[in-house]
Order: sequence, then structure tokens, then C-alpha cells
Amino acid sequence: MKKIILFAAAVMMAGCGFMQNSTSSNQNATTSAQQPAATTVQTGTNAAMGAGQGAGNAMLALYNQYKADGKYDYKNLQNIMNTMTLVSNCEGLKENYKDKTYLTEFGKGMIASSLGLVTQNNVNTVTNNLVNMIQNTETVKNVSSQAKSTADQAAQYANTAAQYAGSISNLLSLFGGK
Repeated sequence: MKKIILFAAAVMMAGCGFMQNSTSSNQNATTSAQQPAATTVQTGTNAAMGAGQGAGNAMLALYNQYKADGKYDYKNLQNIMNTMTLVSNCEGLKENYKDKTYLTEFGKGMIASSLGLVTQNNVNTVTNNLVNMIQNTETVKNVSSQAKSTADQAAQYANTAAQYAGSISNLLSLFGGK
């Protein structure tokens, strides 16, 4: 139950842009494969490079976990955090997807921080996929709204079930025993 609520909250935060205009700080890429990249606000081409580095760190961490699990486990809190980091670092793509300088610097950051996952050969494809993902945030917002509603409903059901369990326990205790 808690995982569902955490996932719904994470998707809502990421989809609604609560972390908008954040970019990654320079961070050791090997440790970021296990942890989401930290975020700080930067300006100019440094913002694009920093955002690319944060996105590269998050993609590397998500990919490593994907390889280990054989799937993207949306219930894994670390995956949720890395997804939020990826989305937050890609927010600048929404406004700058036609700016070749921004895209070039963003790509350089991804290449530098992803330890070979993003290369000169695939950087344009990866960036285009991220642009498409970010431009579809309205869909993410709708899905996260539905997920929150489902999580709220599940929480209500769990509360009702707990009340019934207590009532049944009291009923059964009438017959003796524990």
C-alpha cells in the first residue's frame, strides 16, 4: 500500500514539474549509478551541460537496475527517485528542444556522465526520445492523477479492511482463546 502511494506521489511530482528548472550538479558518475543525481539550478550552457549530466546519471542508474531486474520495476523506490531525477533534469528540453546549442551541451553532459551508455552515435536518438517524453507530460499528469485516485481508493479499502479485521478479531475472541 505504501509503495503504491509513494509511486503515485513520485509520478505526480515528476509529471507536474515540481522539480522544474533543476539540473544536476557535477557528481561522481559511479556512485550515481546507485543513487539519483543531486539537483541545483544553473544558467546558460552550464545549465544544459548540468542537466545532461543529471539525465545521464539517472539513465545509467535506471539501466543498471533494469539489467539486474530484467524489467523496469516501478515499485522500487530507487527507480522512482531516479525517474524523478531524469524527468527533472529533462525539463529544460521542453523549452529548448529547437536550440541546437542547448541540445549539443545537454548531449555532452549525458555522454560524460553515463559511462558509455550514451555515446556520440546514439546521443541524438536518446535526446529525441527524452524530448518526446517531456512533451507528453500532459499524459503523465493524467495518468498520475488516476494513479493518485486509485491509491486514495486503495487506502480507503485498506482502512475498511483493517476495521473489519478488528471487528472479526473481537467477534472470534467471544469464543475464547487468545
